[in-house]
Amino acid sequence: MLDIPLLVRVHVDALIAAQNDMGVCDAIERNEPVGKPTAMSAPHLPKVAGIDSAVPTPAQTSSPMPAFPAAPAPPGAVIQDRLAGWVSDLTTLHELTERLARTGSLDEALHELLRAGAALVGARRGMVVLEPPPGASRANDCFDEGRGPALTKRLGFTHAELGHIETVPRSAIAYGRILDGRLPDGQPGPAGHPEAVADGDLLGDKTLDPRYREVAVRLGYAASYTLPLASTAAGTLGAAVWMYDEPAAPVERQCHLVGLYMRYATEHLDRLLELEHARATVATVAEELLPSRLPRVPGVQLAARHRTGPRGGGDWYDALPLPEGALGLAVGSVSGAGPSALAAMGRLRASLRAYAVMEGEDPVAVLSDLELLLRLTEPARTATALFAYAEPARRKIVLAGAGHTPPLVVGERRTEFVETSLSAPLGMLACWEAPSVELSPEPGETVLLYTDGLLRRTGDPMDRAFARLHAAAASVPMPARDDPAAIADHVLRTVLPEGLDEADGGEDVVLLAARFD
Repeated sequence: MLDIPLLVRVHVDALIAAQNDMGVCDAIERNEPVGKPTAMSAPHLPKVAGIDSAVPTPAQTSSPMPAFPAAPAPPGAVIQDRLAGWVSDLTTLHELTERLARTGSLDEALHELLRAGAALVGARRGMVVLEPPPGASRANDCFDEGRGPALTKRLGFTHAELGHIETVPRSAIAYGRILDGRLPDGQPGPAGHPEAVADGDLLGDKTLDPRYREVAVRLGYAASYTLPLASTAAGTLGAAVWMYDEPAAPVERQCHLVGLYMRYATEHLDRLLELEHARATVATVAEELLPSRLPRVPGVQLAARHRTGPRGGGDWYDALPLPEGALGLAVGSVSGAGPSALAAMGRLRASLRAYAVMEGEDPVAVLSDLELLLRLTEPARTATALFAYAEPARRKIVLAGAGHTPPLVVGERRTEFVETSLSAPLGMLACWEAPSVELSPEPGETVLLYTDGLLRRTGDPMDRAFARLHAAAASVPMPARDDPAAIADHVLRTVLPEGLDEADGGEDVVLLAARFD
């Protein structure tokens, strides 16, 4: 057994305690061997039980350890930060483009574009001007060349404030120069289209048109950032501009993001323009297939309201004078949608007019001939129809229906549906036939003929939709009951509070009102 001297044992104990408190390197430096044993054993730690050490605490403490410099960031940290920023930007861009893709109309898309662009560039207000070039797809005649901005939307401006901006000559504003082909600095962008224009300090720009300066001061904006709505396939469709309250400009990262967003927005708007153009074409064809004017027949006043759905349905109406002062009234609906349904509707209406002239006094015969024609020429299509033979001088109506909704009589003393026999639509059965119904309206009463599209647009079940229509007709004000047009308008406003132009209205609507004197 080795006999370890007491001096060495004390030195080892002190070394271990110092390592625990200060670290290995510092402990070794602070515990180098000294000449006297008491010096090595002086920094003795207190006992665990809390009793003070026999060795008194030195009067002076050791000097504090020097502060170590912060460790440099790993080489990959900068790359990770950049990647995180890119992922965040891409996520934001994806969310904004998804919101834009869910818009189904030009108005919605332009409002979403303004809102998203303002968030990307850090602005509060803005406006977008949509003006497709000549020859591009146009939703209606307002896109004709030479008629100024075709469609303008605003964000954060009132209508009057937007009017102030539009009083400034186009050549004095960046978006006007883009639309007119006068590109900034005379140079197009990389794709042959105008680039963005950043006016970081409008009021400090000595070359700014005084009229534009006056408008900017009045509306309280000091900087703007303008971007074209342009792509290689669509061309330049318009321009968007965002305004800052103070002199400012988007940073490079913001410019890059909003540029990507605007490229996608241009393609989306171009598709919506094509869709609006197709819808407008379908609506025009449908209107041309219907009567351009209603006939004037003594003893009866007529009014009609019609709206074609966005897909182009086959609802129709007709009113034609017949021999001996009679009047033929008809409404109907062809199954399907689109151009083929419109063509079938036109053929069916023309055929019914011919049958009505030959045998209009017998509505059952008219519909029977129409059903035979439909079954022979359109075997894969069905249709509903209602034909009424009216004699205004005798205030007598004979009508027959094929799977169609019953007429509604509106008068001072009654508002009720006409009880018609239940029958199948045309083309549904091998041979159609149903008895006719005779009706004698009182003086001042109005007969409403309509298609089921009016009921379906309410979104209610059919029984509730019928009740809603009945309540609307019963609530027509007394002064308005002398005018069939006023009656039709009141019924439509009450049944469809959002109007015939509501975005979700996919059904055709036909309402024909005949008031008997």
